[in-house]
Amino acid sequence: MRDIEYLRLLSREFPNSRKAAAEIINLRAISALPKGTEYFFSDIHGEYEAFSHLLRSSSGIIRAKIEETFGDMMSESEQLRLANLIYYPREVISGIRHDDTLTVREMHEYQKITINRLISICRVVSSKYTRSKVRKKMPADYAYAIDELLHLDLGDQNKKLYYSEIINGIIEIDFADEFIIALCELIQNLTIDSLHIIGDIFDRGARADLVMEELMNFHDVDIQWGNHDISWIGAACGNTACIANVLRIGISYNSFDSLEDGYGINLRSLSMFAAEVYRDDPCDSFKPHMLDENKYDSVNPRLAAKMNKAISIIQLKLEGQLIMRHPEYDLDSRLFLDKIDYQNGEIEIDGRKYKLSDTNFPTIDPNDPYKLTDQEAELMRTLRLSFIHSQLLIRHVQFLYSHGAMYRIVNGNLLYHGCIPMDEDGNFSPMTTRDGSFKGKELMDYLNTKIHDAFFLDMKDEPDRKQDAVDLIWYLWCGPNSPLFGKDKIATFERMFLKSEKELIREDYNPYYKYSAIEEYADKILREFGLDPEWAHIINGHVPVKTKKGEHPVKANGKLYIIDGGISKAYHEQTGIAGYTLIYNSYNMVLAAHKPYVRGEENTPEIQVVESCKKRMLVCDTDIGKALQTQINDLKDLLKAFEMGLIREKN
Repeated sequence: MRDIEYLRLLSREFPNSRKAAAEIINLRAISALPKGTEYFFSDIHGEYEAFSHLLRSSSGIIRAKIEETFGDMMSESEQLRLANLIYYPREVISGIRHDDTLTVREMHEYQKITINRLISICRVVSSKYTRSKVRKKMPADYAYAIDELLHLDLGDQNKKLYYSEIINGIIEIDFADEFIIALCELIQNLTIDSLHIIGDIFDRGARADLVMEELMNFHDVDIQWGNHDISWIGAACGNTACIANVLRIGISYNSFDSLEDGYGINLRSLSMFAAEVYRDDPCDSFKPHMLDENKYDSVNPRLAAKMNKAISIIQLKLEGQLIMRHPEYDLDSRLFLDKIDYQNGEIEIDGRKYKLSDTNFPTIDPNDPYKLTDQEAELMRTLRLSFIHSQLLIRHVQFLYSHGAMYRIVNGNLLYHGCIPMDEDGNFSPMTTRDGSFKGKELMDYLNTKIHDAFFLDMKDEPDRKQDAVDLIWYLWCGPNSPLFGKDKIATFERMFLKSEKELIREDYNPYYKYSAIEEYADKILREFGLDPEWAHIINGHVPVKTKKGEHPVKANGKLYIIDGGISKAYHEQTGIAGYTLIYNSYNMVLAAHKPYVRGEENTPEIQVVESCKKRMLVCDTDIGKALQTQINDLKDLLKAFEMGLIREKN
């Protein structure tokens, strides 16, 4: 029996046997329902429009539900129109309202048919949930009407008029549009029970800030940090190397709307500095990728190239300072500025000399190449203040902390973004820090603590510990033993100045990526985290799956899922698709492979069942079910305490 003091506390909520017994019945009933549908997304990379469409359409599942519900009763074009209404109800209704050819009678008939169809879809997607849970997801103003329409017995002749009058009343008082919108949003809400983001929300795409807003408005979401996310966390912590890095990537991918309109980062000082210092420099190696157009903060590509070069040189200096400050990082091989022959425009790497593609370095002192000029130091001071005082960025980073971690175990699945670092022999390789060496699960837990220290420790109270944690954030972005990065190097310098040297630009993946695809090693990883390899899985992101070259996201005999299919436009050419969604419902695990998103076009994914459950998964089989069983056991102990007179019942 549980501790009597705990049971006394429990009796405040359940003061007598009747209430405790009623709750046991309720929890047992919930445990017998089918498990909710989980969705796994990875590497969103700021692609707000594409990601928003995937959420709204539930990665094609809503379209499948429409076909399942109406079959031959509706034509293909009618089904597509209904699907588009569910995805974008406000936009579709606005378009219909502006159709002058529709009479009032025709509009009312359309509204009546549409409400009936949406109620039918609602019944299908809500069937696995309790009536109470569904009602909580409804907008309060329409909850009664929706609840009644969902649960009426259509075979009951006495209720037919009642049903019709609810719909007629909604139309008559001109609330049909808002009611339709409420039904569409409820369908979206019910189709995805929980959402798992396997890292890399930020960088490359146009609006990572809007992706974060979408996630913050979602009812149940968790995040496993990626290396791009950690770089933004570092920027919010005031790490100037991370600030320079996120600015370099943002500028090089023309993401000015996200930086300036979204997060309010004032780039005027950088643009003025770059325009002055690189006035006559075309900065050809630093021209931005024009994958998206800016709506609010358009910057001339020539100026953007100068800004990109200016912040890139500053980044190389700041990273050099970090490397020299932390010999335990073992990154001396990434120090380049002191190896350049500035007079001849050459650099020596591993005993061989290479010509640099760009030799204009007006801000570098060959005698002290990693020192910022006074102008650069003042510029970084200004930019740092802009980052640490961005209210929206701080709010988003706080959400990344409250809903995120290095890894998560949920319903028998191990979720993380990058890798569990391994050596060439397939053993877990250690990461050396000032606190010691850590590997495997111990490393992931250690890094969780350090990442929290970087943001939440007060510099006044523990300055050394705080600074060490803030510096470590940068290493996690690009360090060879970082579980978030998972490569032997990040070839930033080589891509800037040695583009033609393919061998130097190459970044080799950690041996993890070779070994984890083998069932024996996938099992080893699962056991390291306390999971049973017989039924557990690893769900991983980070590495784009080159589908057009025959690669498949399922590896290690079904133990490993790599779901970075390249939602980012920057990867479409490599992968041949536009991202994967892994869907885990009560019957099976399903992969949805998406086509590149084009606004206004139907994007029906290719859906493949990759693993079927041995039996239909119920709530009792999930982590929530285990928690419910614990509550049931506690309530049974409370009933015993009432029966034995250890706790007095109250009426």
